[in-house]
Order: sequence, then C-alpha cells, then structure tokens
Amino acid sequence: MSRGSAHLAFFLDIVIHKRFFSSTLLLNRSCSNSSASLTMRLLQIDNETGDELSLVEFIGDTPRYAILSHTWGPNGTEVTYKDLVEGTGKDKAGYKKIRACSRQSAKAKYKYFWVDTCCIDKTSSVELSEAINSMYRWYEEAGVCFAYIEDASSSLPISEWTISNIRWFTRGWTLQELLAPQEVEFFDTDWSALGTRNEHARLLSKITSIDFRSLERCHFYGESFPGYNKSGRVDLRFFSIASKMSWAAERTTKRPEDVAYCLLGIFDVNMPLLYGEGSTKAFVRLQEEIMKGSNDQSLFAWCRPNASPEASGPHGLLAESPLDFSGSGSVGHSMLGLTIHMR
Repeated sequence: MSRGSAHLAFFLDIVIHKRFFSSTLLLNRSCSNSSASLTMRLLQIDNETGDELSLVEFIGDTPRYAILSHTWGPNGTEVTYKDLVEGTGKDKAGYKKIRACSRQSAKAKYKYFWVDTCCIDKTSSVELSEAINSMYRWYEEAGVCFAYIEDASSSLPISEWTISNIRWFTRGWTLQELLAPQEVEFFDTDWSALGTRNEHARLLSKITSIDFRSLERCHFYGESFPGYNKSGRVDLRFFSIASKMSWAAERTTKRPEDVAYCLLGIFDVNMPLLYGEGSTKAFVRLQEEIMKGSNDQSLFAWCRPNASPEASGPHGLLAESPLDFSGSGSVGHSMLGLTIHMR
C-alpha cells in the first residue's frame, strides 16, 4: 500500500467510526489536562555557545525548549539534579551528553532544554511521580527532541540499525520519546546528525513494528483533517489499545514497575507510582485506568506467549505484561462482538 493510500484509508476509517472516536477523545482530554500547572525545571543556556548552564523552574507557562532522548549509562555515570545544584558531576560521563545537547540546542536557537537525569529531583517521590505522569506531555510540547543514539557511529549506517545493535530501540522509556515529540532528530555517538523521524519513518517502523502513520508526517495533512496531531501524524488515540501495547512488548526497563509507568502518557492516563508493587500489579493497574477512559475492547485481545497450561496456571481477564500483546499489532478498535481466544 502506498503512503497516500494508507493515510486515505485511515481517514475513511475515522469517518466511519466518528461517533466512537469522538467519545474516546472527549474522555481522554479530560484526563490529559489534569497536570497543566505542574512545575517543570529546565536547563537555561546562559551564553551563545551553550557552555554555561543554570536550572530554572516554570509553573504552567513554559518557554519554548528542546528535549533530550537517550539511554542511561551505568549507575553513577549520569549527572543528577543534586550534582547541578551543588556544582558537581562535571567529571561524570553523562555530563558530556548534557554539554553536547546544550550546544545543539543553542545551534537550533533554543535558550532552554530538558534532560531527564538532572531536571527531576528523583530523591523526592512526590516530584518523581508528578514528573513521570507529565513526561509524555513534556516531550509532546518540546519544539524538538534530540535522540542521542550512543551505539550508532559512522561505521553503522542507519540502514543497518536493528533492535539487536541499537539499545535505544529496546528501552521502555524511549517508546514515548519516539512517539510524543513534534519532531525527532537523531544523532550518533559523535553527535553527527543522522536525519529525522519523518525522514526515516518507514525504516523505524520496520525496526520497531510501530505503525508508520504514527511516525510519518502526512503529505496532504491539513488542520481540518480529523485524527491527525499538530505535527501531521496520526494521533495515537486512533490506534487500538492492543496495537499500542504490542509496540512495547519487546522493550525492557531497569525498574520492574516502569514497564507500566513508561506507558502512562501513551494511553493518556494518570496514576500514582508505587515502586515495590512489582511489574504485574503495576501493569494490571495501568489497564484498569485505561478501562476508565476507553471502551476499546481490544484491551482484552492478548495471549500469553509460550505458556503451557501446566506452567501458567489460571489467570484473569487482564494481561500481566506488554509481552502478552506481542501478537496483537494488527488488532483494531472494537466495542461489540469481539471474540477472544484465551488459554
């Protein structure tokens, strides 16, 4: 199917299901506005080269800013909020990323930028919970996202990227960092530009199994077109729950509960963070919150992979992990008459 025909088919699908989509959007909008007045802490560039930085807090009305997407290094190598406040951490490996992001932001005419390692005080459980519940929106509202692909280099062209050789594609948090921003610009280990999400949408879709329409800007997009976000891509709310869950199926997180928490923004829900509850309880809670704001029954279109009756035992209606949705990528929206094979 050509690019134009794929987008046209989607547009017709929206028209056919207009009543369902309208109710879904209304429900989700009521959730997404709940954290509009939260504090966002940004790094301010204090000179033209981007070498001098300071932390600035904004409540509600933030200036235009750039944002960084990256994978974390080993424990103790990333610069923390405490490091910046105390003027330490410049000898850490992660400080090079911050400096490089600062220079790239200055080059792109941004005075402010955001980095997750040091713009959140993770010693405060309240601040961490608020930040994670707001993070998708922060990426969405950024003018540009710089995706630093540390294991990419001139010897590994982007056409040869796979899940096995690029760690960025395997992490839970980078899923929303690929989907939320208006635009994503990729950089290799030396901060050489590699192109944009829009330019590589088809390749990224092939690598990640994400529907390319959520990555690629529609060439006939207009503001009067329903179903498209402000960057001209198909809005995530128009993909089924099962399909979006499948995009996270092969991704992992360092903390078990983050397999659920990293998906909050993708499903436009908010919920408290309870580190220590375990991945299964966190993921079940996520699905329960999704059900409160959606009548898409594809949430139940999952099947536990490689599970024998002897090993798995009885289980409930809800999945235990995104991995249970690994075969559900092609499942569409459904409200009535959904038949599910469960074992």
